Amino acid sequence: MKLNWKRGVAGILAALALIPGAQAAGGRVALNGTSLSVQEAWIENGVSYMTLAAFSRETGRTLSWDGKQAVLEGENLSLTAAPGAIYILSNDRALYVSEGVRVVNGRTVFSLRLLAQVTGGKLSWNASTGTAHLDTRGTVPAQASYDEEDLYWMSRIISAESRGEPLLGQVAVGNVVLNRVADKEFPNTVKEVIFDDKYAIQFEPVENGTVYQEPTASAVLAAKMSLEGADVIGPALYFYAPKLSPVNWINQNRPFHMTIGCHDFHL
Repeated sequence: MKLNWKRGVAGILAALALIPGAQAAGGRVALNGTSLSVQEAWIENGVSYMTLAAFSRETGRTLSWDGKQAVLEGENLSLTAAPGAIYILSNDRALYVSEGVRVVNGRTVFSLRLLAQVTGGKLSWNASTGTAHLDTRGTVPAQASYDEEDLYWMSRIISAESRGEPLLGQVAVGNVVLNRVADKEFPNTVKEVIFDDKYAIQFEPVENGTVYQEPTASAVLAAKMSLEGADVIGPALYFYAPKLSPVNWINQNRPFHMTIGCHDFHL
């Protein structure tokens, strides 16, 4: 069977796409029935935001700062968020934050979309009052539920293929693996894609044995992010490093898509 790693994320994002507030300017934001002040929550460029301080207060959780990152605890949730990072950790889930974790006037700020993903809460839009509402009452934040074999092999191929690359580039390698899992032309599990040799060995680390080495911490993080649905390269199925292999089958036969770090990605 094909992996369904994006099922939960896709469901949330599909619901969010139906909210008119995502297109609105101005407006108000409410959490669990309580309207928040514009200093604590607002709609900016069509995106609803809330300070983590307001979220912690209204949901009965504790917020602190450990010198490097915000730490939120309580009600089945353990969350850390470092300013500028492209991810947060929520119950050991590594969730992608494409714009980076924001700090506004000294306060850590999350989009309502991200808070809904963290809590499993429901987002809605009241057109008559111009209010975006997040309801987390009765929800239980999800725990990490990665398939151990998927995480094991994904972290190792990312580490071997993109050691030293920026985190975004490492996530992109994970995206290629998962794109292949979802494509009928390739095998349908992470491990089978990595060790695919139908036409030739697909990944050099399989051939040289580096895929068996202990992965770096950043590779494990990137593997979790990709398995949680972080998508940074769209439908790309191939990648290579032009400086190491300036002319090869990929750049001669597959359309160029984008470059991240030292890798070119192709469709």
